Amino acid sequence: MNIKEIHAGTLKQLAGADLQDEDLAGADLSRANLAGANLTGASLTVAKLSGARLDGANLMGCDLSRADLRANFLGANLMQTNLSEADLRGSNLRGANLMQANLTRAVFTGAFLSGANLMGVNLSGVDLRGADLRGANLSNANLQHANLRQANLQGAVLTEANLESADLQDANLAGANAVGANLLCAELEGANLDGANLSGACVRGTRLDGKNEEGRGKNEEGSVTNGSPSFS
Repeated sequence: MNIKEIHAGTLKQLAGADLQDEDLAGADLSRANLAGANLTGASLTVAKLSGARLDGANLMGCDLSRADLRANFLGANLMQTNLSEADLRGSNLRGANLMQANLTRAVFTGAFLSGANLMGVNLSGVDLRGADLRGANLSNANLQHANLRQANLQGAVLTEANLESADLQDANLAGANAVGANLLCAELEGANLDGANLSGACVRGTRLDGKNEEGRGKNEEGSVTNGSPSFS
Protein backbone atom coordinates (compact mmCIF):
# COMPACT_ATOMS: atom_id res chain seq x y z
CA MET A 1 0.00 0.00 0.00
CA ASN A 2 1.36 3.39 -1.00
CA ILE A 3 1.29 5.64 2.07
CA LYS A 4 2.37 8.63 -0.02
CA GLU A 5 -0.76 8.28 -2.14
CA ILE A 6 -2.88 8.17 1.02
CA HIS A 7 -1.25 11.34 2.33
CA ALA A 8 -1.81 13.09 -1.00
CA GLY A 9 -5.45 12.10 -1.05
CA THR A 10 -5.22 10.20 -4.33
CA LEU A 11 -5.97 6.80 -2.76
CA LYS A 12 -9.52 6.73 -1.41
CA GLN A 13 -10.60 3.07 -1.58
CA LEU A 14 -9.23 1.74 1.69
CA ALA A 15 -12.05 -0.45 2.96
CA GLY A 16 -10.65 -3.15 5.23
CA ALA A 17 -7.09 -1.81 4.86
CA ASP A 18 -4.49 -2.60 7.52
CA LEU A 19 -3.06 0.76 8.56
CA GLN A 20 -2.07 -0.17 12.09
CA ASP A 21 0.49 2.21 13.63
CA GLU A 22 0.89 4.12 10.34
CA ASP A 23 1.84 7.81 10.44
CA LEU A 24 -0.97 9.56 8.56
CA ALA A 25 -0.73 12.91 10.32
CA GLY A 26 -2.18 15.66 8.14
CA ALA A 27 -3.33 13.20 5.46
CA ASP A 28 -6.19 14.12 3.14
CA LEU A 29 -8.70 11.29 3.60
CA SER A 30 -11.81 13.32 2.92
CA ARG A 31 -14.53 11.09 1.39
CA ALA A 32 -12.24 8.06 1.64
CA ASN A 33 -13.74 4.62 2.19
CA LEU A 34 -12.14 3.24 5.35
CA ALA A 35 -15.02 1.00 6.35
CA GLY A 36 -13.76 -1.88 8.48
CA ALA A 37 -10.17 -0.63 8.27
CA ASN A 38 -7.63 -1.36 11.02
CA LEU A 39 -6.23 1.96 12.23
CA THR A 40 -5.17 0.77 15.67
CA GLY A 41 -2.49 3.06 17.07
CA ALA A 42 -2.26 5.12 13.87
CA SER A 43 -1.48 8.84 13.93
CA LEU A 44 -4.09 10.95 12.13
CA THR A 45 -3.60 14.21 13.96
CA VAL A 46 -4.86 17.21 11.92
CA ALA A 47 -6.01 14.80 9.21
CA LYS A 48 -8.93 15.62 6.92
CA LEU A 49 -11.65 12.97 7.13
CA SER A 50 -14.71 15.00 6.21
CA GLY A 51 -17.27 12.80 4.48
CA ALA A 52 -15.19 9.66 5.00
CA ARG A 53 -16.60 6.21 5.78
CA LEU A 54 -15.18 4.62 8.93
CA ASP A 55 -18.14 2.44 9.83
CA GLY A 56 -16.96 -0.64 11.70
CA ALA A 57 -13.35 0.59 11.65
CA ASN A 58 -10.98 -0.18 14.52
CA LEU A 59 -9.44 3.09 15.75
CA MET A 60 -8.39 1.92 19.19
CA GLY A 61 -5.56 4.07 20.54
CA CYS A 62 -5.53 6.18 17.38
CA ASP A 63 -4.45 9.85 17.56
CA LEU A 64 -7.18 11.92 15.90
CA SER A 65 -6.48 15.16 17.75
CA ARG A 66 -7.44 18.35 15.87
CA ALA A 67 -8.67 16.29 12.94
CA ASP A 68 -11.72 17.05 10.80
CA LEU A 69 -13.91 14.09 11.70
CA ARG A 70 -17.26 15.06 10.21
CA ALA A 71 -17.56 11.49 9.02
CA ASN A 72 -19.37 8.16 9.45
CA PHE A 73 -18.15 6.19 12.48
CA LEU A 74 -21.18 3.88 12.75
CA GLY A 75 -20.29 1.07 15.15
CA ALA A 76 -16.59 2.02 15.10
CA ASN A 77 -14.20 1.18 17.92
CA LEU A 78 -12.82 4.46 19.27
CA MET A 79 -11.73 3.10 22.63
CA GLN A 80 -8.72 4.97 24.09
CA THR A 81 -8.67 7.21 21.02
CA ASN A 82 -7.32 10.76 21.27
CA LEU A 83 -10.07 13.05 19.97
CA SER A 84 -8.94 16.22 21.71
CA GLU A 85 -9.94 19.38 19.82
CA ALA A 86 -11.38 17.26 17.00
CA ASP A 87 -14.26 18.53 14.85
CA LEU A 88 -17.08 15.99 15.09
CA ARG A 89 -19.97 18.27 14.15
CA GLY A 90 -22.81 16.22 12.69
CA SER A 91 -20.73 13.03 12.74
CA ASN A 92 -22.43 9.64 12.77
CA LEU A 93 -21.20 7.84 15.88
CA ARG A 94 -24.23 5.63 16.39
CA GLY A 95 -23.28 2.55 18.40
CA ALA A 96 -19.61 3.57 18.54
CA ASN A 97 -17.42 2.60 21.49
CA LEU A 98 -15.79 5.70 23.00
CA MET A 99 -14.73 4.30 26.36
CA GLN A 100 -11.54 5.87 27.75
CA ALA A 101 -11.34 8.26 24.78
CA ASN A 102 -9.76 11.70 25.25
CA LEU A 103 -12.47 14.19 24.26
CA THR A 104 -10.90 17.36 25.65
CA ARG A 105 -12.33 20.40 23.81
CA ALA A 106 -13.84 18.19 21.09
CA VAL A 107 -16.92 19.58 19.30
CA PHE A 108 -19.94 17.29 18.93
CA THR A 109 -22.67 19.78 18.00
CA GLY A 110 -25.43 17.99 16.12
CA ALA A 111 -23.55 14.67 16.27
CA PHE A 112 -25.43 11.36 16.21
CA LEU A 113 -24.41 9.33 19.25
CA SER A 114 -27.48 7.18 19.83
CA GLY A 115 -26.55 3.89 21.45
CA ALA A 116 -22.91 4.95 21.80
CA ASN A 117 -20.83 3.68 24.71
CA LEU A 118 -19.52 6.68 26.66
CA MET A 119 -19.33 4.96 30.01
CA GLY A 120 -16.93 6.78 32.34
CA VAL A 121 -15.75 9.14 29.59
CA ASN A 122 -14.54 12.64 30.47
CA LEU A 123 -16.82 15.06 28.59
CA SER A 124 -16.17 18.01 30.89
CA GLY A 125 -16.85 21.26 29.03
CA VAL A 126 -17.50 19.46 25.72
CA ASP A 127 -19.91 21.03 23.22
CA LEU A 128 -22.80 18.59 22.64
CA ARG A 129 -25.47 21.08 21.61
CA GLY A 130 -28.28 19.41 19.69
CA ALA A 131 -26.51 16.04 19.78
CA ASP A 132 -28.55 12.84 19.48
CA LEU A 133 -27.69 10.75 22.55
CA ARG A 134 -30.79 8.56 22.65
CA GLY A 135 -30.08 5.37 24.55
CA ALA A 136 -26.39 6.24 24.94
CA ASN A 137 -24.51 4.83 27.92
CA LEU A 138 -23.18 7.80 29.90
CA SER A 139 -23.01 6.08 33.27
CA ASN A 140 -20.23 7.51 35.47
CA ALA A 141 -19.34 9.98 32.69
CA ASN A 142 -18.00 13.41 33.62
CA LEU A 143 -20.27 16.00 31.97
CA GLN A 144 -19.38 18.84 34.29
CA HIS A 145 -19.96 22.19 32.52
CA ALA A 146 -20.83 20.34 29.30
CA ASN A 147 -23.12 22.11 26.82
CA LEU A 148 -26.08 19.79 26.24
CA ARG A 149 -28.57 22.44 25.24
CA GLN A 150 -31.32 20.93 23.02
CA ALA A 151 -29.56 17.54 23.12
CA ASN A 152 -31.72 14.43 22.83
CA LEU A 153 -30.99 12.18 25.82
CA GLN A 154 -34.20 10.18 25.62
CA GLY A 155 -33.68 6.83 27.33
CA ALA A 156 -30.01 7.58 27.98
CA VAL A 157 -28.22 5.94 30.91
CA LEU A 158 -26.83 8.66 33.19
CA THR A 159 -26.44 6.69 36.41
CA GLU A 160 -23.85 8.27 38.71
CA ALA A 161 -22.94 10.75 35.93
CA ASN A 162 -21.47 14.11 36.93
CA LEU A 163 -23.64 16.82 35.37
CA GLU A 164 -22.64 19.59 37.73
CA SER A 165 -23.23 23.01 36.13
CA ALA A 166 -24.09 21.35 32.81
CA ASP A 167 -26.35 23.25 30.40
CA LEU A 168 -29.36 21.02 29.74
CA GLN A 169 -31.76 23.76 28.69
CA ASP A 170 -34.45 22.49 26.29
CA ALA A 171 -32.83 19.03 26.35
CA ASN A 172 -34.94 15.88 26.04
CA LEU A 173 -34.38 13.62 29.05
CA ALA A 174 -37.62 11.67 28.73
CA GLY A 175 -37.21 8.20 30.17
CA ALA A 176 -33.55 8.79 31.03
CA ASN A 177 -32.01 6.85 33.91
CA ALA A 178 -30.21 9.41 36.07
CA VAL A 179 -30.14 7.45 39.31
CA GLY A 180 -27.49 8.91 41.62
CA ALA A 181 -26.47 11.57 39.09
CA ASN A 182 -24.91 14.84 40.21
CA LEU A 183 -27.04 17.68 38.82
CA LEU A 184 -25.73 20.30 41.21
CA CYS A 185 -26.36 23.78 39.73
CA ALA A 186 -27.32 22.30 36.35
CA GLU A 187 -29.50 24.31 33.96
CA LEU A 188 -32.69 22.37 33.18
CA GLU A 189 -35.01 25.14 32.07
CA GLY A 190 -37.33 23.94 29.31
CA ALA A 191 -36.00 20.37 29.56
CA ASN A 192 -38.34 17.43 28.99
CA LEU A 193 -38.08 15.19 32.06
CA ASP A 194 -41.12 13.02 31.48
CA GLY A 195 -40.55 9.61 33.06
CA ALA A 196 -36.92 10.33 33.91
CA ASN A 197 -35.60 8.54 37.00
CA LEU A 198 -33.76 10.89 39.36
CA SER A 199 -33.71 8.59 42.39
CA GLY A 200 -30.84 9.58 44.66
CA ALA A 201 -29.78 12.41 42.34
CA CYS A 202 -28.32 15.64 43.69
CA VAL A 203 -30.36 18.56 42.35
CA ARG A 204 -29.34 21.26 44.81
CA GLY A 205 -29.14 24.62 43.03
CA THR A 206 -30.50 23.13 39.81
CA ARG A 207 -32.44 25.60 37.66
CA LEU A 208 -35.74 24.05 36.60
CA ASP A 209 -38.41 26.13 34.84
CA GLY A 210 -36.81 29.32 36.07
CA LYS A 211 -36.60 28.22 39.70
CA ASN A 212 -33.75 26.95 41.80
CA GLU A 213 -34.28 23.54 43.39
CA GLU A 214 -32.67 24.35 46.73
CA GLY A 215 -32.11 21.90 49.51
CA ARG A 216 -32.47 18.71 47.53
CA GLY A 217 -29.98 16.29 49.06
CA LYS A 218 -28.04 13.69 47.14
CA ASN A 219 -29.71 10.85 48.99
CA GLU A 220 -33.26 12.04 48.39
CA GLU A 221 -35.25 9.83 46.08
CA GLY A 222 -37.38 11.22 43.32
CA SER A 223 -38.94 10.58 39.97
CA VAL A 224 -40.02 12.95 37.26
CA THR A 225 -43.48 13.26 35.82
CA ASN A 226 -44.72 15.74 33.21
CA GLY A 227 -41.51 17.72 33.26
CA SER A 228 -41.57 18.44 37.01
CA PRO A 229 -39.67 16.50 39.67
CA SER A 230 -41.67 14.89 42.46
CA PHE A 231 -39.78 13.72 45.53
CA SER A 232 -40.94 11.15 48.02
